[in-house]
Amino acid sequence: MASVKQFQVTFDCAQPERVARFWCEVLGYVVPPPPEGFATWGDFDRALPPERQGSAFACVDPSGVGPRLYFQRVPEGKVVKNRVHLDVRVGTGLVGEERLAALEAECARLIALGAARVRLLRADGVNESCLVMQDVEGNEFCLD
Repeated sequence: MASVKQFQVTFDCAQPERVARFWCEVLGYVVPPPPEGFATWGDFDRALPPERQGSAFACVDPSGVGPRLYFQRVPEGKVVKNRVHLDVRVGTGLVGEERLAALEAECARLIALGAARVRLLRADGVNESCLVMQDVEGNEFCLD
């Protein structure tokens, strides 16, 4: 049986391009080039039937290491907690006050991009501290 070599993470959302551009800023990802024959993604989008315009957007890791992120428009809003979330690893290897300072600095940067701080989970002897946050549409993620 062959193993999976690549995967993408898909987000359901109301505004795919807005959410994708937020995650580009968070992760240092980029918007891939538009399909062949189109100068911009806007040109491509305008070529779609009206009901499909603005329905999807993607971003990729410029190094090619991380997964592709895909954002698709859905009619319903977010109702309950995510079953899957991203951990943005900003405090790896740090402990105590040094870790908290790194988490708080990144939290401030992301709030300026439209994220919301939910709560700080303090170290408990098993896990180090992390910050629970929400992206621009309320999807939870952690600064870890």
